[in-house]
Amino acid sequence: MSDLLLVYEDFLKTEKRASTNTVSSYLRDVGQFAAAMDGRDMALTQVAVQDVEEYANSLIKRGKSPATVTRSVASIKSFYSCLMERGYVEQNPAKGVAPAKVERKLPQVLTSREVELFLEQPECTDPKGYRDRAMLELLYATGIRVSELIELDVDDLNLPGGVLKCFSKGRERIIPLYPTAIRALGEYINHVRPQLVDAVDETALFVNMSGERMSRQGFWKLIKHYQEKAGIQKDITPHTLRHSFAAHLLENGADLRSIQEMLGHADISSTQIYSRLINQKIKDVYKKAHPRA
Repeated sequence: MSDLLLVYEDFLKTEKRASTNTVSSYLRDVGQFAAAMDGRDMALTQVAVQDVEEYANSLIKRGKSPATVTRSVASIKSFYSCLMERGYVEQNPAKGVAPAKVERKLPQVLTSREVELFLEQPECTDPKGYRDRAMLELLYATGIRVSELIELDVDDLNLPGGVLKCFSKGRERIIPLYPTAIRALGEYINHVRPQLVDAVDETALFVNMSGERMSRQGFWKLIKHYQEKAGIQKDITPHTLRHSFAAHLLENGADLRSIQEMLGHADISSTQIYSRLINQKIKDVYKKAHPRA
């Protein structure tokens, strides 16, 4: 069992080039499934569609959300696709298993005023303030994922050209930067980063106060600190600025294809949720403003 999981881990890392978080999530799901099959004395190479269906139903009975069950089935399906390619099994027992019905919630976004208030919170009076302002401006300017943000290297920025190069999931995309973000990044790179970095070979764009690459956990704490400081009641996560970036672009006339390209969505259906968000906003305005609504 452990050997097959190692094969799958190698598949995710080398062939799929999945992020560390994705690898961890998929392995966790498949590991739990493998443990359940082991408890039934069922070899993973002998699993049938019925076994996967029963496992999915058991997750539902244990109170797992539809989203969790759907993700788990997707992980199992990916696992067996790998085993098929490697010749361990002839069929994918998860292929015919229907995902749990998931009610996709609309993403929470900040208003333009809330974004302005949030971005104003880092005070440019010390290196940390300059760094934090640059990070938040870049995140809202580009809509990149937090995993992509902390993986950026200095060479990924072209400030004279006003663009960011982001490489993720085997694809490279070029995203424009607005002037305020360019200015904040220029101040950070030219005057602040050299004070923080000790190692001459450090390539990370954003570093912590010890001069090492910023971690996901460190950035999460930063977001929560400035949310509290701004007094914004909405629960802000790193993804909130990504959602706000997309919704505000769409609201101001950008087309879905361009937003899809900037966000790095493989499928435009992932981008279309922002159209639903805008439509919902229009409905809310209508209900409040129309005299007969």
